[in-house]
Amino acid sequence: MIICSLTSCGEYYKLLKSDDYEAKWEKANEYYEQGKYAKTIELLEELKAIYKGTERSEQCLYMLANAYYRSKDFYSATNQYQLYYKTYPKGIFAEECRFMSGKAAFDDSPDPRLSQEGTVQAMDELNVFLEYYPNSQYRPEVEKMMDILMEKLAYKALLNCRLYYDLGNYMGNNYESCIITANNALNDFPISKYRVDFAFMILKARFTYAQESIEAKQVERFRRVMDEYYSFTTDFPESDYQKEAKRMFEYARKVVEGK
Repeated sequence: MIICSLTSCGEYYKLLKSDDYEAKWEKANEYYEQGKYAKTIELLEELKAIYKGTERSEQCLYMLANAYYRSKDFYSATNQYQLYYKTYPKGIFAEECRFMSGKAAFDDSPDPRLSQEGTVQAMDELNVFLEYYPNSQYRPEVEKMMDILMEKLAYKALLNCRLYYDLGNYMGNNYESCIITANNALNDFPISKYRVDFAFMILKARFTYAQESIEAKQVERFRRVMDEYYSFTTDFPESDYQKEAKRMFEYARKVVEGK
């Protein structure tokens, strides 16, 4: 087995160094069918330039993109799928490659704790796909991916709200930044499961800001807390935050009433 393996490796590296592009093409197809994507990629990356403008170019780009995707190199897969549909906008794999470029970008989307530039790019790619193919068989899956990405962006906004809240009055009024971020998120993500969290962060930030204000400003600011509480309980009457929200309201009411 070891001798056979070494022989196979020797033949492969000998092929890499050769100028027999026909043999490389045949072997790339063989490796592709066998699921040996690292070797497929190595051969097709060379053949991509060799076959550019020929009848094999389209198939080469398609296989290369798939090989990257199946080897879980989603970043490279996205780029290769894009290269395919930009080179062959009416090619036989154009719809599939536009879909797969979005799917690869979706799979490459970063953790919410990180910068979400990749998530936004994935959203853009999927949106463009729906513009080109509104009645595509892939539409249900695309819409599902877009919903997941939107929730990821919403959660990122919630993390930012919490960060601003935790910073408090450090180097400025971060409570106001928390409120602005949460209000923007409520507008940007109107059906998000995090809507109640954003609304509560607004109430909580207003309450803590009022608490930490100078005495002359407290009554005015606690009135805003009471107003925010009424809005919160109207929009989310069954929220898990109700007990804490009620506590803040009662505290604010006592300050406003001078008790």
